[in-house]
Amino acid sequence: MAEHFERVLVVGAGSSGLAAAKNLRERGLAVDVVEREDDLGGNWNFGKSGSRVYESTQMISSKPFTQYPDFPMPDDAPDYLHHSQVLAYLRRYAHHFGLDSIIEFETSLQRCEPRPGGGFEVELAGPEGTETRHYAEVVVANGHNWFPKQPTYPGQDTFTGEIIHSAEYKSSDQLDGRRVVVVGAGNTGCDIAVEAGIRAASTQHSTRRAYWYAPKYTMGKPSDQVSDIVFGLRLPTRVVQWLFETTAKTVVGRYERVGLPTPDHRMLETHPIVNQQLLYYISHGKITPRPDIERFDGDEVVFTDGTSVTADLVVFATGYLIRFPFLDDELLQWRDGRPVLFRNVFTPDRDDLFIAGLIQPDSGQFCLVHWQTVMIAEFLDLKRRDPAAANAYLQRVREHAGERSDRGVHLIDSTRHYVEVEHAEYIEALADEVHTLANA
Repeated sequence: MAEHFERVLVVGAGSSGLAAAKNLRERGLAVDVVEREDDLGGNWNFGKSGSRVYESTQMISSKPFTQYPDFPMPDDAPDYLHHSQVLAYLRRYAHHFGLDSIIEFETSLQRCEPRPGGGFEVELAGPEGTETRHYAEVVVANGHNWFPKQPTYPGQDTFTGEIIHSAEYKSSDQLDGRRVVVVGAGNTGCDIAVEAGIRAASTQHSTRRAYWYAPKYTMGKPSDQVSDIVFGLRLPTRVVQWLFETTAKTVVGRYERVGLPTPDHRMLETHPIVNQQLLYYISHGKITPRPDIERFDGDEVVFTDGTSVTADLVVFATGYLIRFPFLDDELLQWRDGRPVLFRNVFTPDRDDLFIAGLIQPDSGQFCLVHWQTVMIAEFLDLKRRDPAAANAYLQRVREHAGERSDRGVHLIDSTRHYVEVEHAEYIEALADEVHTLANA
């Protein structure tokens, strides 16, 4: 049995695991990184078993709001990077900070159990077999967009066409010449609907409710950059919502004109859907909006408004559920399908278990995860040099666990909002925590 009592285990070598390893090492902590795939990149490594990107995937956050703050993306990179460019960026990040040499590939965490007195006994399955180790702390960065959320409808089991989840969608070749129904209005669902509008024989886009659709560009600039200027004015939330809604109506017009229902909520109350092409293809008759599915009937898909279509392929772009298969549920205070955490990172009852990357921001993620993992590193540094002060900080963790950085907006009840954060408010909260820990 190999002992690693003073070391930290980082689970996953995607964008969050890499940031965790880099920031922990910068504060002198000994780190091991395990990755179940044979390469780094996580979700951004197209074709790997845990990746959910598809051939055409582009980022929906622009370059300045995506990059790590201490490792800028190339000046010649486009506003919105393709998944292959993101992977290349992560490779450069790992190499620059010496992370590629410490990752144990093809090594998966099978079991992670608390040890008496703190720390964990972990069981790892790697190329040489199974190994047990002891770690002082564990940082989980296994991602939250990998376990498909599968809906069920009456008649689904006897549907004569094909049903897949978007997790299985890799290329528009899968749509070519087929009669397609895409279910779900998240960013992935809208992307697939657009690709179906180009490649499929017919395309129906089924959604449970109406949504606001944001363009990728506003006034010639990436929309998230314009939005950030508005957020920076610190206007009342209702004023910001009015500004965004007025802009959407001015640019797009009335949604009913192209067959879409009026949104049943205010702007910002759902995760932003950034798609400049969906409305274009709807208005050109390439995509037909539909309500939710009521049932399947042979080769027919019947919708809640009584209409029906014949379909060859149904794609459920219905999102993902949070899962940590190697952790006992008792280690995390689960509530309504998600763990109750402090700043989406700290487990309230433990000083040795942390989650990195468990956020759904309204902007880019890498910058936010950078500051999440700086916070973890500052805490572990404090824990080693002043255990009493670290214990005192944990009282704050317990008192404020479960609080959300949502700008006071009432988010619609949906699994897609389980870990939603408003980026500006969230990064300010993280910065406050880092300052508190660094000066404790």
